[in-house]
Amino acid sequence: MFARVKDVTLLLGRIGVAVVFLAHGLQKWDNGIAGTAGFFGKMGIPLPEVAAVFAMTVEILGSIAFIVGFALPLVAIGYVVVSVGALLSVHIDNGLTGQGGYELVFVLALAGLALGFNGGRISLDHLLFWSKREQRELQPA
Repeated sequence: MFARVKDVTLLLGRIGVAVVFLAHGLQKWDNGIAGTAGFFGKMGIPLPEVAAVFAMTVEILGSIAFIVGFALPLVAIGYVVVSVGALLSVHIDNGLTGQGGYELVFVLALAGLALGFNGGRISLDHLLFWSKREQRELQPA
């Protein structure tokens, strides 16, 4: 019983984190690669076109993968990279809390990282990779 509750809460956590990243990715999509790269360039982010494509890919495609539980560790690392970029380029001067603070970016990055390396059994990663490994480990030698 507890394992099922744990898996459902992990799924809900993945959905919550992914929805926030997805919303930010869709904002970038609305601005287009050129618009997002222009904004990144004004912020002093190196290789703004590459950074824009990376951020949009992680936030849109990565979030869809995160919800269904596919490539969770890879997406989690992408979330951390995007979040560190946002923290350093936009939020750091505003402090942890208050208007423009980095508390949300910080929590999203760490929650994404934790969920990416412990996404639960309601995930494609578990279905495709971990359940087969668990079955092999349970078989007598």
